[in-house]
Amino acid sequence: MVSGNLFHCRKNSWPPDEYISKSTLQLFDFDSASPPEQAWRRKLNGHANLLKEFSVTFVEAIKMVRLGIRLWSYVREEASQGRKAPIDPFTKEACKPSASQGVPLGGMGSGSISRGFRGEFRQWQIIPGTCEASPVMANQFSIFISRDGGNKKYASVLAPGQHEGIGKAGDSGISSWGWNLDGQHSTYHALFPRAWTVYDGEPDPELKVSCRQISPFIPHNYRDSSLPTAVFVYTLVNTGRERAKVSLVFSWANSIGGISHLSGDHVNEPFIGEDGVSGVLLHHKTAKGNPPVTFAIAACETQNVSVTVLPSFGLSEGSGVTAKDMWDKMVQDGQFDRGNYSSGPSVPSSPGETLCAAVAASAWVEPHGKCTVAFSLSWSSPKVKFLKGFSYHRRYTKFYGTSEKAAQTLAHDALTNYKRWEEEIEKWQGPILMDERLPEWYKFTLFNELYFLVAGGTVWIDSSVVGKKMANDHDELVARIKEEDIKATEAEVSGRGEEVSRTTTTTTLNDFSGVEFDDEENSTSSSHVSEDELMVPLKSGYTDRSYQTYKVMDPGNTEEDVGRFLYLEGVEYVMWCTYDVHFYASFALLELFPKIELNIQRDFAKAVLSEDGRKVKFLADGKYGIRKVRGAVPHDLGTHDPWNEMNAYNIHDTSRWKDLNTKFVLQVYRDFAATRDMSFGVDVWPSVRAAIEYMEQFDRDGDGVIENDGFPDQTYDTWTVHGISAYCGCLWVAALQAAAAMAHELGDQEFAETCKSKFLKAKPVLEAKLWNGSYFNYDSGSSSNSKSIQADQLAGQWYTASSGLPPLFDDFKIKSALKKIYDFNVMKIKGGRMGAVNGMHPNGKVDETCMQSREIWTGVTYGVAATMILAGMEEEAFKTAEGIFLAGWSEEGFGYWFQTPEAWSTDGHYRSLIYMRPLSIWGMQWALSLPKAILEAPKINVMDRIHVSSASTKFFHHETGVRRIATKAKCFGDSVFNCAC
Repeated sequence: MVSGNLFHCRKNSWPPDEYISKSTLQLFDFDSASPPEQAWRRKLNGHANLLKEFSVTFVEAIKMVRLGIRLWSYVREEASQGRKAPIDPFTKEACKPSASQGVPLGGMGSGSISRGFRGEFRQWQIIPGTCEASPVMANQFSIFISRDGGNKKYASVLAPGQHEGIGKAGDSGISSWGWNLDGQHSTYHALFPRAWTVYDGEPDPELKVSCRQISPFIPHNYRDSSLPTAVFVYTLVNTGRERAKVSLVFSWANSIGGISHLSGDHVNEPFIGEDGVSGVLLHHKTAKGNPPVTFAIAACETQNVSVTVLPSFGLSEGSGVTAKDMWDKMVQDGQFDRGNYSSGPSVPSSPGETLCAAVAASAWVEPHGKCTVAFSLSWSSPKVKFLKGFSYHRRYTKFYGTSEKAAQTLAHDALTNYKRWEEEIEKWQGPILMDERLPEWYKFTLFNELYFLVAGGTVWIDSSVVGKKMANDHDELVARIKEEDIKATEAEVSGRGEEVSRTTTTTTLNDFSGVEFDDEENSTSSSHVSEDELMVPLKSGYTDRSYQTYKVMDPGNTEEDVGRFLYLEGVEYVMWCTYDVHFYASFALLELFPKIELNIQRDFAKAVLSEDGRKVKFLADGKYGIRKVRGAVPHDLGTHDPWNEMNAYNIHDTSRWKDLNTKFVLQVYRDFAATRDMSFGVDVWPSVRAAIEYMEQFDRDGDGVIENDGFPDQTYDTWTVHGISAYCGCLWVAALQAAAAMAHELGDQEFAETCKSKFLKAKPVLEAKLWNGSYFNYDSGSSSNSKSIQADQLAGQWYTASSGLPPLFDDFKIKSALKKIYDFNVMKIKGGRMGAVNGMHPNGKVDETCMQSREIWTGVTYGVAATMILAGMEEEAFKTAEGIFLAGWSEEGFGYWFQTPEAWSTDGHYRSLIYMRPLSIWGMQWALSLPKAILEAPKINVMDRIHVSSASTKFFHHETGVRRIATKAKCFGDSVFNCAC
């Protein structure tokens, strides 16, 4: 790894033989047991230091005191209702964050469990929006070795004994186990979604052990990538002269993290399955009415491997079988009693009692022989229940049903399919790993940043299953609707978003495909209703034109239906699919799971044309407004009732933000250009029009460029902007060009002409107001930071180039601005070893106007690097992005691996760990390998193909209303435009 002082030494390669002897690597050179050439590496005895959180300055605190008081009051109010506020800076986790994370387990959207690099299972996110950070220390792999003659015996947990609570004398719990691993000769190697732990002669000097962790994260595989399961493949190599009996034990507590193991009524039961797969099911009864969870731990019996189980043991002296008893049994016999398989379900646990289980796999390894032992872990939590909303079936239930026995089938299938998963993973990763143009740190960081798509609180539901609402949820919801008694206003929207007719309704825009009707608890699917019958009632406070019907994708067409997907802004900012941040992160989904990306855009497209008239208090100024304004792109899809109660964010009124609508237009066009999916384009086009038209109100002086309103009205939500700004102005001009191009391709020539006319008017104004000869000023105001150098000033150009559109500005201006950012925002901060600071004064001092202006945003830095690549500045791009690796991921950095924060200060203190935006590193990969559809697009400037008539200088108003989003691709025969298909 990086050696010496972080800020003075650089290293370009981290070969595995610096961590493992070459002879050991050669022994593992079969069956993928050896770690890859490119990986993130740590020794197991590495110190997991506590992380340092940011703090606001005295001046910043004074400025935010009123916001702080209102936020504190709101957090308390939500807590009184049994809910967690989306943003809560006051409640701190009991487990302080440390530099201990590793590759998480499982696929996407079915709950996740992370595993630290030293082996502990932590960061439990089984319940949506809830993260239990503390490790459950009873969950371990342990090894027991005895050699012929009985002279040599070894027994140890395969994790270093450096954890709090370990080593209590006379304990019947896990302190009685052998925590004998030092970790000096054991190493961890991470290349998401796999990880390798190599024990090079620990605890037995003559036994080499490799554990390979595999999860089914497979791009473009929308089935297996949804599965809540992982496999641990142990490769054992005996270098001694004596035969060795080796037993591996996988122990697991009946817990979903935190203190959930103490709630009682948990039950374990053993099972024997097909193909030699056997293990234990752990049925967990969750608290607070959350859906139950069933875990399965299993191993595969083969000709050489024997599998036995201990269905239940406890951690206290009063347990029938204690953890100490379990350990002593393994030391003595190397296996459990085979009669345990017929023991049946255990007695439900009592409150305060911890119920655990263990699976042992034993094998004889001949001198200089090799053996493979495979374990699997799966968890089945088929229902997703949101506190204020509905329950849904998770995506994996489409293939495995909703029975608690699904966990057993998942564990079986993982053990029989993992080799195929590995082949697909290697086929995906191989071309990038073998690309000699790319720095090594970039290759493995690119893949490892994808951890967030598993550990970022993702929820993936099966949208093809439409059933009845659960009775208790339904009654509660009806009562709430009656209680609210809200009359919201419906407004059909004309070309400019003006109101042309008004009615009152108590309905809400709600496409509830995937809502569970729960007449049959364990049914594998619900009956499908016909298209004519699918009339979804709309909830109180939302408005739409009428009682709407929505077509659900054909449930028999698995290629068409990929479900609906949510992921959090971050584990500390609990909002689903925060859109201003998705703008940066979405490159990862578009590259790897494009159908999910298109469905997220469809969800936001529907949201654009909806309105929620319920009153909301905005905490920044204490004023009231409505939750969702028609024509405005929502900030997020909600927290406690996603898709239905949007805009959980209530710091500012985001209907006045200047970046959300433009980001929607830019993302939609990029996705449309990359996929050439005409169905998608037709579906979302009415919302693209509405989004552009809504923004015209912010062009106060009619010069063609939108103005900011003197408050933080964009993603930098503590950084005030006045007048025209580089960030929002550039996004606006880029969105006009993208909308014009999309309108042209879809055949809406009038709107294409309108947008081109606006673009031609706005572009020179933006340049005249902000270009100063070397970069674009922060804004056109007269504040002390108006001339600051913003790292993100060319965000619109980033998307323009990523979509294959003509550049917004002259090549000289683009490169000059990027060079200024590189020289000032990057290189003046610790010699470029920390990333790009958001704001920098032209005198070379950091802009300390507010908390965010002085921060380094990891995802923005990656985005700036992507813009540099697209501008032909590859060297500067990789140097810029390398700062994030050095500060966040390197051994001498700050310890943010597999928990990359939103931001850190120039002294390395973090804000908001496990955050969405750093997925923007895939924007760099996008820039390096633009998709074929964009590369092969006609080279003629699309703007040159749009001819502007004199009638196109204003948005037109002759339509009776913005069309509702199409539910299926078809030509709009009665529309203002003709579909190009």
